[in-house]
Amino acid sequence: MSRAPNPSNPLEQWLAELSRLRLNWKGSLVSLLLIPLAILAIWGVMSCSYTVQPEGQAVVKRFGRVVAVKQPGLHFKLPFGIETQTFVPTARILKHEFGFRSEGESFESRTDYAKSSSHQEESLMLTGDLKVVDVEWVVQYRVDDPDKYLHTLRDTDKAIRDSAEAVMRRIVGNSLGSDVLTVKRVQISTLAKQELQTILDAFDMGVTVGTVELQDVTPPDPVKPAFNEVNQAEQEKERMINEAEKRRNQMVPRTRGEAKQLLESAEGYRAQRVNRATGEASRFQAIVQEYRQSPEVTRQRMQLEMFDEVFPNLGRIVVVEGGSMGPLPLLNLDSPGGPAEPRATAPRPAPTRFAPPRFSSPTSSIPSGTPRP
Repeated sequence: MSRAPNPSNPLEQWLAELSRLRLNWKGSLVSLLLIPLAILAIWGVMSCSYTVQPEGQAVVKRFGRVVAVKQPGLHFKLPFGIETQTFVPTARILKHEFGFRSEGESFESRTDYAKSSSHQEESLMLTGDLKVVDVEWVVQYRVDDPDKYLHTLRDTDKAIRDSAEAVMRRIVGNSLGSDVLTVKRVQISTLAKQELQTILDAFDMGVTVGTVELQDVTPPDPVKPAFNEVNQAEQEKERMINEAEKRRNQMVPRTRGEAKQLLESAEGYRAQRVNRATGEASRFQAIVQEYRQSPEVTRQRMQLEMFDEVFPNLGRIVVVEGGSMGPLPLLNLDSPGGPAEPRATAPRPAPTRFAPPRFSSPTSSIPSGTPRP
């Protein structure tokens, strides 16, 4: 147990003060050493573990050299910066926009698009027929090899953008302006995807192109009114062509059908006339044979057949005695039922007399004046 210094002795007081300062300095030195050690320990604990998100992989490097590619989950590494990890979103679709930029992309808010003069430098292109068009497109790609994606090229994103722009300008420059604006958009997208993938494979970047989509292809703003007028004229031309084609498709089959119907009718009429003429000739030959065998009977039969064919077409026939008055109009003979109306009777012409043909002999031929059935 130390003795308290004598207040009347200055030497003892000085020695006591020196002893107190020495004890304080030792405590301060210990404190100064413990603080850095604590900080170093905390840093080591915090830097020895990391978590890889489910949408990608982590490339682990030790003093700048790749030693592993880690999958999603919790992992450990050497602390104090000896090993570092770089996250690469391999399970996510990445994209580059040309001619515009998306702003405020989220699931809860509406996506806005911005377009400035710097963006137009990317989208203004010259077509094969020396027309200027404003082409906006999007390149979507996926990272297959994170090691190659990070270390093959110095600036991978810039390489992808430059390659995509070069490919699109070449394809648009080899196409007509009207085709780029209308019917050739899908073909341009497919061809751009194939050529861009060929270039990236040559760079060995570990990237696969998903799609190349043309968002909007329009003429520049100063020439839009003139272009709209030309477009309207072309649409009107297409409409008139379609209407004419529709009319043609309606008229040509109908005309062909009518022509075929006329041909079939003519063919039927021809067959009918030929068959009828053939039948009449055969009948005439049969009558000649019968007439040669029985002239009187055949002549009488022919007269009766002629009467049976002609008389029904003459209407009603009233036979009266010559020189007598006409029949009394007691009945209306022209209509069934009702009283007869009195009417004047006109003198009836003399009945037609049919003279039977005369033949020289039973075996002679029938003269040309013989009525035919």
